Amino acid sequence: MLILEDYLLLTLDDETGKAVVDASYREQVAAGALLVELALLGRADLAGDGDGGRVGRIVVRDVAPTGNALLDEALDVVRSREGSKPKGLVEPIAKLKPAARAIASLADRGVLRREEGRVLGIFPTTRWPAADSRHEDAVRRDLWAVLVDGRQPGARTAALVAILGATGQAGRVLAAGGGRGAPAVVDGAPGWTGGQRRAVDARAKQIAAQSWASTAVKAYVEEVTAAIVVGASVAATTVVTSG
Repeated sequence: MLILEDYLLLTLDDETGKAVVDASYREQVAAGALLVELALLGRADLAGDGDGGRVGRIVVRDVAPTGNALLDEALDVVRSREGSKPKGLVEPIAKLKPAARAIASLADRGVLRREEGRVLGIFPTTRWPAADSRHEDAVRRDLWAVLVDGRQPGARTAALVAILGATGQAGRVLAAGGGRGAPAVVDGAPGWTGGQRRAVDARAKQIAAQSWASTAVKAYVEEVTAAIVVGASVAATTVVTSG
């Protein structure tokens, strides 16, 4: 599973199939997640003193195909814009509609179920309830161990936590899981107080700030998550204005 697929599973309601984030904003998060994954795979990085380019700009370290269509298309975008800042690549990759395509792929693989319907009997809509939650449950257990029990995360989990922290979803996704991931499901998550959710969100931001990757990759991830935060603000402003 890709990091973006884990994020999507966590932010789709298992029963209703509704997303908890705005659809356009979700594409930006998905784009950021692809950039982060490329960094963790060693495909992209920030230029250093010995790279012959501007320090802190994106550089491609490995052009070999990853074997995943979404990652390979994102890598093509990075190659075409090498020398940009990571945050400048979020929008071009979001135009590939990675979230929508990843959700369709999860349905094709039997992880989600596609449900077609109509709002008010007129407007077509598609929902994506869970069909097989085993992988999502494993991700939740990992997040619980890190965000609640205090275990130190590996680089991949830390990257997912950084994205959840940037989007303000860490406490929400654990609470929404109904306690799934909790040892013996002791604290039924639906009974969490706002303070408990805020504590998880604070823990997520703390992890994002820790040294869980190389300095260059860490700086790269920070730029990408900062771009995601900006996208969230724009999306929220658009919703309020439209309302």
